[in-house]
Amino acid sequence: MIRLLRLSRFPCPVGLLRPLCLAVLLVVASVSPAAAHDVRAGADLRIAQTIAGAELTLVIKATTRVPGPLRVEVIGFPSAPALDLRLRSTADGRVTHGTAAPGRPARFRVEETGPHELTVGAGGETAVIPFRVLVDRGSGWEFLIYGGLFTAGLLLVGGLLTGAFNRRGRPAFVVTAVAAAGISVAALIVVLEPWLPAGSPDGAEPRPTGSALGRPYVQRVVTTVPARPAAGEEFTTRVELFDGSTGRPVDDLAVHHEAMAHLVVTSQDGRYFRHVHPLRTAPGRLEVRLRADRPGRYLAYVELERTDSGGQLLTGAFTVADPARPTTSPDPDGQDATAPADPAVQDASGDASGDRGTTAPADPAVQDATSGGRDTTTSPDPDGQDATASSGTGDPHAAPSPGPVIQDAAAGTVTVTPAVPQAGRPATVEVAVNGTPRPWLGMAGHLIVRAEDGEFLGHVHEMGTPGSRLRFTFGSPAPGRYFAWAQYATDRGITTVPFTVEVPR
Repeated sequence: MIRLLRLSRFPCPVGLLRPLCLAVLLVVASVSPAAAHDVRAGADLRIAQTIAGAELTLVIKATTRVPGPLRVEVIGFPSAPALDLRLRSTADGRVTHGTAAPGRPARFRVEETGPHELTVGAGGETAVIPFRVLVDRGSGWEFLIYGGLFTAGLLLVGGLLTGAFNRRGRPAFVVTAVAAAGISVAALIVVLEPWLPAGSPDGAEPRPTGSALGRPYVQRVVTTVPARPAAGEEFTTRVELFDGSTGRPVDDLAVHHEAMAHLVVTSQDGRYFRHVHPLRTAPGRLEVRLRADRPGRYLAYVELERTDSGGQLLTGAFTVADPARPTTSPDPDGQDATAPADPAVQDASGDASGDRGTTAPADPAVQDATSGGRDTTTSPDPDGQDATASSGTGDPHAAPSPGPVIQDAAAGTVTVTPAVPQAGRPATVEVAVNGTPRPWLGMAGHLIVRAEDGEFLGHVHEMGTPGSRLRFTFGSPAPGRYFAWAQYATDRGITTVPFTVEVPR
């Protein structure tokens, strides 16, 4: 005779899942999201550099095991010189050498996880990039997943055997219920694993304990070498970073939008523009070579992020002298090339959406020093620079090679919506592009906006618009005239579209 079992007569262990699920959800809710710019195990490290007159991105490929291989790739915009590389383990001092160029990666072998230094050399310039070799040691939650499944499998087999040899069937039901609970827990962890806290990978930097996270903001000194460069001559812009609470050099920068730091240099009148990525030449020191075509006051803006701290915009200013005048002549605006940044220069930005408006061509009065307008409808840059061509000599100031013929007359056309932007309200900027944009600094496009007086700088990113146009959303904080530069990369290089925006009162 078959005996029917009444489930209500037996206490069901599945009921224990309710408090277990609640505990798991509380753990998930308490987990802080990972920092947007933290480098994770299994992810490539991409670092933009401006070296030997070229804009390039170094890609340090993820390492899956140690000891094991480490590959370093180079992406040029549009091309890059051959780089001499030197990999050094900070822990034991082991050094290996290699070379890399676009399409020819360098291959190294790493013996351990942890801090390393990659020295990059080209065109007489050298950068030292600190990074960490990280290897995922496996999540502790995986033990629960596989352990739960293994236990459930054993219990299911045991339940079947118990049911076959036990006439009452109650022990078989209990064993099977516990196995079902194990499977349920394993399945729940599989679903929630992306949000569960992960253990630190091997080689990760030790985090401070016993105190709240966060480090003081970076202080800076912006100078030039020579102290008073002359127009038309090459000079070095130097940014020295230090901790205001200790006075020591700050050497814990996080990779911020695929660069250790972004440097924007513009002339006071907005006719000169550079968006470059300086080299780390010493702890707390960033440098990049530039050349200005006309004398006057120049403004420098440095975007960076310190580990366990927020993003920052640092400012500075220097003066370029007229080579026709004695170098001892006073600066007409009273500024000195080695003076620190004007503290009145502040940062702000906007992010929202707007409606379609009228179309305006790029302002020819505001020229760009990185593109020459070859991919746009704007006139060529007055200092003869062009980032869409490569001379192949490593000299960024050599005469550019002839560019391709522009077929799309609308390329470089800028549409601002609404047609008359209002202060404190979002506006949409659309830029017609020539060619297919490729990722640069992790984005399809960048928009940099500066107030005419230099007291405001904003930097926003493209919104992911498909097609042959880039779309940005930006809000101006106050009425006035704004210089703007939209940038994107194609196979021909980096194109910059300069224009101006008038925000009435």
